Amino acid sequence: MAEKDILLNGRLKRYFTLNEFTSVLGKPDSSQLLSDIEPCTNIFQEADGSVDPEVKYLYKNGSRFECSQRKVAIDEIRFEKGDFLVFKNHTLNKNTTMADLRRIFPNAAKHIGIMDVAGEGKLQVLQLREDDDNVSDGHINLFIKNGKLYFMHWWFPC
Repeated sequence: MAEKDILLNGRLKRYFTLNEFTSVLGKPDSSQLLSDIEPCTNIFQEADGSVDPEVKYLYKNGSRFECSQRKVAIDEIRFEKGDFLVFKNHTLNKNTTMADLRRIFPNAAKHIGIMDVAGEGKLQVLQLREDDDNVSDGHINLFIKNGKLYFMHWWFPC
């Protein structure tokens, strides 16, 4: 599931501007400085490991985005409030079933797992590579709850 093949709500790529965020999604519901949370990785982390102290998470409809110097990136998309992804002419949303995911991602579906997610309990998870050559250490997790797509998280190891 390469980032070049994904559009949030049919309009936003993985990286976009704060102006595009507000134009497509509206104002954030809330925000939080990353320095208050201290996650082990940051999307906008510099090569030397430093992070701008003003980097923050923006929250909208339960989804989470990282924002640094008016640049925004998708971190986690929650589907229950209407957000969706378009991936290679497939719309992935809260109505996407496990059967749909098996058709779209047949290889990943063979290795579906269960993950205990903080605050959510045990959820089924499909783990997708984010590049064709498996160069990245990160991947995209698609979480399924009650047989339907629940949320997506762009995961990168610490």
